[in-house]
Amino acid sequence: MIYQTTRAAELESLSIFRDFITNACQQQGVQDPEVVYDLKLAVDEACTNIITHGYSGMNPGSIILALEFLLATVLVRITDFGHAFEPGQSPLPDLQANLDGQREGGFGLYFIYQTMDQVDYETTEDGNCLTFTKYL
Repeated sequence: MIYQTTRAAELESLSIFRDFITNACQQQGVQDPEVVYDLKLAVDEACTNIITHGYSGMNPGSIILALEFLLATVLVRITDFGHAFEPGQSPLPDLQANLDGQREGGFGLYFIYQTMDQVDYETTEDGNCLTFTKYL
């Protein structure tokens, strides 16, 4: 079963995406609170990066969130039409710099890679697509 929603690439959409994930998981019988939390955290971090970096210097576009529930897997696809991004080029987070107040943020991709079982990213003529998999 696939659930899909499209929202404006605005911070106000984040709570709508979180509720969307909660509702889809409930409908599919995913009851493990850690799985639901991990999905919401990863989507929240990815969408925040799209909003703040992907559409930087552009008119805010949209974000398409799709959840596909398979036998023992949730496949998440996040599509946007902003600037392309190469996840492997992003520096690792520097906890000490954050604690010292020298840097704010930088943990989004780290959280995604830590909470998801597989992460893929591609840019095509149809947009930028971040796909991650969570095993149930």
